[in-house]
Amino acid sequence: MEKGRILLALTGIHPRRWQELLSAEREVVLEPEGASDPSITYAVVWKQRPNLLSSLPNLRAIFSIGAGVDHIFADPTLPDVPIVKIVADNLTQHMTEYVVWRVLDHHRQGMLYRSQQPKKIWHEPPQRLAGDISVGIMGLGNLGRAAASALKSLGFAVNGWSRSDRPMEGVSTYSGEAGLIPFLNATDILVVLLPLTPQTQGMINHGVLKELRKRNGLGGSVLINAGRGRLQKDADILRALEDGTLKEASLDVFEVEPLPKTSPLWSHPKVFVTPHAAATSDPVHLVPIMLRQMAAFERGETLDNLVDRKAGY
Repeated sequence: MEKGRILLALTGIHPRRWQELLSAEREVVLEPEGASDPSITYAVVWKQRPNLLSSLPNLRAIFSIGAGVDHIFADPTLPDVPIVKIVADNLTQHMTEYVVWRVLDHHRQGMLYRSQQPKKIWHEPPQRLAGDISVGIMGLGNLGRAAASALKSLGFAVNGWSRSDRPMEGVSTYSGEAGLIPFLNATDILVVLLPLTPQTQGMINHGVLKELRKRNGLGGSVLINAGRGRLQKDADILRALEDGTLKEASLDVFEVEPLPKTSPLWSHPKVFVTPHAAATSDPVHLVPIMLRQMAAFERGETLDNLVDRKAGY
């Protein structure tokens, strides 16, 4: 199989470093040469513009530079070629660090202490052991399982929920519609790492948040979303914080990004905001994985981490 060119199509991300690293082994272009450029065999994308890929006659595979692929499916004329999602140790490590950081911060009363400091209040609230707190992870893919393992090693009770059954040693797992409410009822800190699909869009709403466990050592339920912004309804989270359904929230993703400056989430005293930074895609780590996959594919080997088009992830 002859080497072709790579189309690099990134929106909202500067392509220079990606282009430099990909160019070490293959020719890279930022735009096709004509509507039906036959020289392009691979596309490396992030939020590519609609209709960009459909006219490339020799396109063999599409690579996402992030763990999510909903941005690829936003193209209504997406060609029928394999789609590869990136699974990389450093991406998994970054997400695990973020989840552990936010869980520990909520568990150890970080928001309360930060509010006390400017007022010079010397007050120690009751502190429960990690084993008294149940962390529920929605989404037991590579990222969710790594986070679950790390939290389990710290002594937290860990639950997991996924669309289909995904057993994991030492984790209480639930699945499907039948398992959702029991999962939520057993969860104090909800960590959302789901992929975005038509079925999961808007899933984190007031009704779901009301099902979280009411009596726990934290003094209230907590939400952490590091998955995709459109999984949640921002207005429902605000409502849940105001009516006591939620005690606190850490949000890395939002319905609209960047988060509008007019959003009350920015200044809400019970919300910790990060700018979609939980697990940033680093080209130094990800490009070699892509290039190895392309070379293996050309040797007749199967691509790893293929997206299930029917499931949407």
